[in-house]
Amino acid sequence: MWRPFAAILVIVFCILLLGCWLWAPLNQTVSLRAPIPENNPDLILAGSSGDIPGRLASGIGVPSSGDTGAWPQFRGAHRDGVATGSPIREGFPEDGPEVLWRISVGEGHAGAAIHSGCVYLLDYDEQAREDVVRRLALWNGEDIWRYSYPVRIKRNHGMSRTVPAVNDEYVVTIGPMGHVHCLKAASGELVWSKDLTRDYGTRIPEWYAGQCPLIEPDRVILAPVGKKYLMTAIDLATEEAIWETPNDLGWEMTHSSIVPVQFEGVRQYVLCTSGGVVSVDSDDGKVLWTLPDWKIKIANIPSPLDVGEGRILFSGGYNAGAMMIRLTRRADAIEPEILFRTDAKTFGADQHTPIYYEGLIYGIIPGGKLACLTPEGQRLWVDEENNFGLGPFMMVDEKLLVLDDDQKKPGGLSVFRVGSEGATKIATTSVLDGHEAWAPMAFASGKLVLRDVTTMVCLDLNW
Repeated sequence: MWRPFAAILVIVFCILLLGCWLWAPLNQTVSLRAPIPENNPDLILAGSSGDIPGRLASGIGVPSSGDTGAWPQFRGAHRDGVATGSPIREGFPEDGPEVLWRISVGEGHAGAAIHSGCVYLLDYDEQAREDVVRRLALWNGEDIWRYSYPVRIKRNHGMSRTVPAVNDEYVVTIGPMGHVHCLKAASGELVWSKDLTRDYGTRIPEWYAGQCPLIEPDRVILAPVGKKYLMTAIDLATEEAIWETPNDLGWEMTHSSIVPVQFEGVRQYVLCTSGGVVSVDSDDGKVLWTLPDWKIKIANIPSPLDVGEGRILFSGGYNAGAMMIRLTRRADAIEPEILFRTDAKTFGADQHTPIYYEGLIYGIIPGGKLACLTPEGQRLWVDEENNFGLGPFMMVDEKLLVLDDDQKKPGGLSVFRVGSEGATKIATTSVLDGHEAWAPMAFASGKLVLRDVTTMVCLDLNW
């Protein structure tokens, strides 16, 4: 008996619903569900229109007055990955180095800059969907100020991945979608901002922007490699373009960063683009030379390495190997000459730029092994006992510090003595628990700042 009764109830309910729909008011407002920008590639490449809205928030942190050392930009003051003037001891204590602070950060691989007792970081707040420029106290990691602005992006091996550049007055950042901000270093107050896609027609590379800004005394050097301009020098105080280099070749941005190179009295900026290498004069932005022989189709990540005497090493992943050139002067022109190339098995670099130190080149080659190359192209040795994946490395007090990219394995941070005869591990310790520890490390005033994909720590190496 209950089945016919239930059927009648269902029919009556359906009739009532139909009546509500037919007699409902016709002037209702209907919201269309449009795709959000982060899921629309065309909107991502086009950038936003108008000014970039931002907000500044103060924290409780206080700069550490006694820390005068600096790591003011990507790969340090000279962009060579070498820290000087702050000795560290040979090994670690039994329970490891002191962890001064440990903080959670947005998923990504953005490394730190250090200046005047402060840490500068370009972070990402996934919940708020904002890039966040942070100034933290070097001694305890507390926020001094945070400047944030909205950016909607998908996770793609993390979000943020660039290192700020800072001097006494300003800090400049490049966000994952090419948003450039110049802020007052002490207060976080906005000086100016640019959107590379909107202002220059930049096409942001896959896996987002990896180029780190370069600050010179009164200017910042950027390489939008956009539809109109390839490189530009912008006055830090006024936002005025000091010079702009036309992009006549139509090359595009890669993840590589600009490296200054001095050759026969000419200071130049060398950059790897999608179509090859370009060098421009630091005084006026004039193109000095190009080299289409070095390009990587998938992702060009390492930056050029100045080896001195007019020699520059280029290295990469995806079977690119490495290539050394020498600059020569012919009449009024500077021309690059290829000295040698190596295959990927001999020497290359998937992610981190090699280091040139005391006449030898050190790097993590494809496959995660530490190796040594001479400037003439001979590989002297490869450390077969350790594998660091895509982990970063730096030279501190004549010692090579190397971070394993998988911190779930024991012995994540290792210290080596290196030379022509090989690498000797003198200390190892575990400092993180996560994976994808890819971010460049920073060192100043005896303090080492490093991170994995979601955690940043500061270690005191002055034990």
